[in-house]
Amino acid sequence: MPDGARPDPARPDATRSEASRVYQHFREIFGDTRSRPGRARNRTREASGSEPFSPGRDPKPLGDAIDGLTTQLGWTAPLSQHEVLASWAEVAGEETAKHSEAIAIENGVLQVRCESTAWATQLRLMRTELVTRILDRYPGAGVETIRFQGPDAPTWKRGPRSVPGRGPRDTYG
Repeated sequence: MPDGARPDPARPDATRSEASRVYQHFREIFGDTRSRPGRARNRTREASGSEPFSPGRDPKPLGDAIDGLTTQLGWTAPLSQHEVLASWAEVAGEETAKHSEAIAIENGVLQVRCESTAWATQLRLMRTELVTRILDRYPGAGVETIRFQGPDAPTWKRGPRSVPGRGPRDTYG
């Protein structure tokens, strides 16, 4: 080979060393790192937020991560409402919970089915105290008032036989 001439990477040459062949192979795979006219690469490094030791990369407790996720997805109010329904015995007391059951929360109204009309009347007298307890323990539930139903009290708001209007009263006049 003449002085200053490079070996052709396409033609294996016995005079080239193994290091030279490896170097040429890497240049073919990864490209030439030297800048050449017409082949300049513009690599701009973008902050991906996944670099080590960057702010916000410290591990967080699992509870904080779940709280952030529920807030982000808008599940805070439904989860609080479910907690109210699940912990009715703690809110109302053990004895009262034996005779009543929290059914649902619709439009800020907690619906409670009672064992008898006497229990429904007694709980109506305790309504303010129960709403205060719920607001203290579960402020995100959105409970504004409580509706107490006696045993098997029908609801005209939904179901297979519900119709728009005043309900059964509109047939009497």
